[in-house]
Amino acid sequence: MTIVVLGATGGQGGAVLAALRQAGRPVRAVVRDPHGGRARSLAESGVELVQGDLGDPDSLADAFSGADAAFAVTTPFGPGLEAEKQQGAAIVEAAARTALPHLVMASVASADRHTGVPHFETKAHTEQLLAASGVPFTVIAPTYFYENALGSREEIAAGAMSIALPPDTRLQQVSLRNLGQVVAAVLNAPEGWRGARIEVAGDDPTPAEMARTIGRRTGSEVVLRQVPLEDVRRANPDMGAMFTFLTDVGYSVDIPGLHDAFPGVPWESFADWAAEREWR
Repeated sequence: MTIVVLGATGGQGGAVLAALRQAGRPVRAVVRDPHGGRARSLAESGVELVQGDLGDPDSLADAFSGADAAFAVTTPFGPGLEAEKQQGAAIVEAAARTALPHLVMASVASADRHTGVPHFETKAHTEQLLAASGVPFTVIAPTYFYENALGSREEIAAGAMSIALPPDTRLQQVSLRNLGQVVAAVLNAPEGWRGARIEVAGDDPTPAEMARTIGRRTGSEVVLRQVPLEDVRRANPDMGAMFTFLTDVGYSVDIPGLHDAFPGVPWESFADWAAEREWR
């Protein structure tokens, strides 16, 4: 059973690829540059590589040809929001053209709630295309990632952590590793998940709890700094809209119900995850 993974050298695709390989599943990785360092590492480890472009349905159709399933993820970061919509359209077109038996499409939690967050809305657009396509699908919609904290590692090493949320606001999150394991579980038993939309979270710490947890790992206090939403909106309207939503509304994953639905996933809390990281 061959499974195609798009974005295999990125965070989500890489986590899915790792979980599939751990389960002994053959993987075909779609990469833009087969000669890049990450792609070469995959090839050396035995992963089949196929050159493809997320915005090119022809190259994606070639990649999907003969496959039993695929995992796909789009991104607005770098190419832009309109480009992300084009990526989604190309993926859905290629899956329909090749009669792909099962497409697991990455989205984001709450994308179906009309949040007005630009990069949530682009993913909602792809979900709508997929639902109308006739392609057998499952939508996987993760919340915030634990790994986002790693972007502040230099600041944390200096004793502080900045985030644009109030200290006591709960933030549903998940590790990339657990996301990959959920996708692998869905691909392993697709009959029970076709047509489903699965929102994924592992824990819901507050920013204050996150700072204390990381501080315990570093052995010194990590001071939480709340970034004003106005500053984020000025710097990046998309991120400003997201943090406004997370402050005022927030994700709404039924975490206990999700974990019951995927008992084989070794769910990790934020504290579990942070304890494995090197913060200095």
